[in-house]
Amino acid sequence: WMHRLIAATAGTLIIATAVGSCLNKNSNKKIKFTSILAALLVITQITLGALVIDTKLHAVLVAIHLGIGIWLFAMTLLTTLFAFRIDKPSIKTNA
Repeated sequence: WMHRLIAATAGTLIIATAVGSCLNKNSNKKIKFTSILAALLVITQITLGALVIDTKLHAVLVAIHLGIGIWLFAMTLLTTLFAFRIDKPSIKTNA
């Protein structure tokens, strides 16, 4: 049950992040793209997780579920990195 509780909490936060980035007019395009993709992957993971349970841990579905989970982690990480990136001014030389 702990896996489902953590997944439900993370999924809710990921979807809320996607909605928030879409509602914020000043949000970076990269943040919007990665957060929306993460939200779509969460929905896919939920559906696939149910299928994995219904098929009694069919090996192919478990592997696909793991692969999508890795993509989901990557999109969540990229969203975080893009959101907290500090843009530093470039160094200009007088040539």
